[in-house]
Amino acid sequence: MTATPTRPASGLTVLSLPMHDPRVRPLLDELAVEYNTRYGDLFSSEGASEELNRYPAEEFAAPHGALIIVQENGESVAGGAFRRYDEHTAELKRIWTHSAHRRRGLARLVLAKLEDEARRRGYRRLYLTTGPRQPEAKNLYLATGYKALFDLAADPEEIKHLAFSKDLAARS
Repeated sequence: MTATPTRPASGLTVLSLPMHDPRVRPLLDELAVEYNTRYGDLFSSEGASEELNRYPAEEFAAPHGALIIVQENGESVAGGAFRRYDEHTAELKRIWTHSAHRRRGLARLVLAKLEDEARRRGYRRLYLTTGPRQPEAKNLYLATGYKALFDLAADPEEIKHLAFSKDLAARS
C-alpha cells in the first residue's frame, strides 16, 4: 500500500498508511502511554498492550478498513482508523492527537477524513467506543454529531465502554 497524501487547509498533510508504516508508530506509542496512564489494568491485566494488539493490522487495510495519519512538518501529530464492524457499519478506532498538539481541531479533522473515507467505501453508519476516563473524547463525539448509545447521566465508570454511533448521510 502506498501513502496517499491530501492537503487540508493549514498546511497539514493527511496520509493513508498501512499499520506497519513507521509514521504510524508515534500514534501507537503515545496511545499506549495514554491508555496505561488513564486506565492501568482497569480493563485487563495486560493494560494497553492487549487493547492495541486486539485487532490484526489487516483489519485496518482496504477494502474494509483505513488508517490515516496527519503530519505537520514531517511529524505525525494526529491519526485514526476504522475497520469493518458489519456490512453497513465501520468501527472507528485509535483516534489520537499527539499531546503537544491538542486543542487545535486535529481530532475533528481526523474524524471528518475517516467519515469521508468510510462513506466512499460504502459504509452507511459509524460505531465507536471510548473509555470512561476520556471526557474530552466523549465531548468531541457528541459535538460532531455522534449519538450516545448509553445514558449520559450515568456514571461512566459503571458503563466502562461508552458507545456512540453516527449515520453517514451521502455527500453531494
